[in-house]
Amino acid sequence: MEKKRKQIQSRYDARFEKDVWGVFKVMGEFVDGYERMSHVGPCVSFFGSARIKEDHPYYKMAVETARKMAETGLGIITGGGPGIMEAGNRGAHQAGGTSVGLCISLPNEPTANQYIGSDFRIHFNYFFARKVMFVKYAQGFVVLPGGFGTLDEFFEAMTLIQTKKMHQFPIIMMGKEYWGGLVDWMKEKLVDEKTIDPKDMELFHVTDDPEEATSIIYDFYETNKLRPNF
Repeated sequence: MEKKRKQIQSRYDARFEKDVWGVFKVMGEFVDGYERMSHVGPCVSFFGSARIKEDHPYYKMAVETARKMAETGLGIITGGGPGIMEAGNRGAHQAGGTSVGLCISLPNEPTANQYIGSDFRIHFNYFFARKVMFVKYAQGFVVLPGGFGTLDEFFEAMTLIQTKKMHQFPIIMMGKEYWGGLVDWMKEKLVDEKTIDPKDMELFHVTDDPEEATSIIYDFYETNKLRPNF
């Protein structure tokens, strides 16, 4: 056992010097992101699958919801890629609103869709730096059907609000049929097993109506400040 332990230790390449210099690359992404995002004004972050095509009802739902929100003066932030991200930027573009793309290079995925404003196409190498921008400069989340990345963003926002590490803001899940099983599981398992408080289920809304989704965010800020988070 001692021999195996030493072998593992000997194989570990700490690369200390490379890691230290890597901090400056991370800092650069935060500085550039903060500088450029500080000028976007009030926005809503849209999340959803990159794999959903233009003719899909969820794509159309995202376009209409983003357009309605942009018509009220809210900008739209997405991950800048295809699918639901493209739909969110497209809706903002149709309404003449602010359309932001926080782009990251991924295998088999274009780096940016055509509906992002030229001043608001921002590229990232690090997922964690990009995720900060999604949260810090959003006044709400719209979560449409998606995969691991979409779930990651949803649950991270829920965690930050639940633990009071950020101000509460509206989180809207769109696609009742898609998310229904997850919401039921959260009620039946998380609430019933007392791993979350029943009131935590009130931190998000579920709707398929773009008008209702827009009203939820608009009404929330009738009595709350519009400001960056944390």
